Amino acid sequence: MTDHAFMHLAIARCREGIARGQTPFGACITRNAAVVSCEHNGVWATTDITAHAEVRAIREACRKLGTVDLSGCVIYSTCEPCPMCFGAIHWARIDRIVFGANVADARSLGFSELTISNATMKELGGSPVRIDDDVLREECLKLFTEWAERPGHQTY
Repeated sequence: MTDHAFMHLAIARCREGIARGQTPFGACITRNAAVVSCEHNGVWATTDITAHAEVRAIREACRKLGTVDLSGCVIYSTCEPCPMCFGAIHWARIDRIVFGANVADARSLGFSELTISNATMKELGGSPVRIDDDVLREECLKLFTEWAERPGHQTY
């Protein structure tokens, strides 16, 4: 499968979350071109502010693989990971981040995003993670619109 195919899985999972009243974020983790985990944001459902899609995907990948070392894995995220998620990705030793929309996009919709980019965190922290941005960006941006059109949508 290609980066686009895996990103489409993250997008589909994001849509599932939106349908369940969650915020518009999805993430998929792969290893050796096979899906290990795919999750959507679960902050509102779990009343857990750390239940971001990326963190939930990392938790599930660690559980399935029986390790906290996710070397050899790639994470596909519909939006650039926040600093908390970037830290978790770094600590899990995920090799590569692929994302669509960026933190400025999320912030423009009212999310409490810190405006530090993954590239800056990588540089400042000396992280070896590779970063590929703007993958299916337009499709990922549409997720924000779909979410914003739902009655009662909430940011955090």
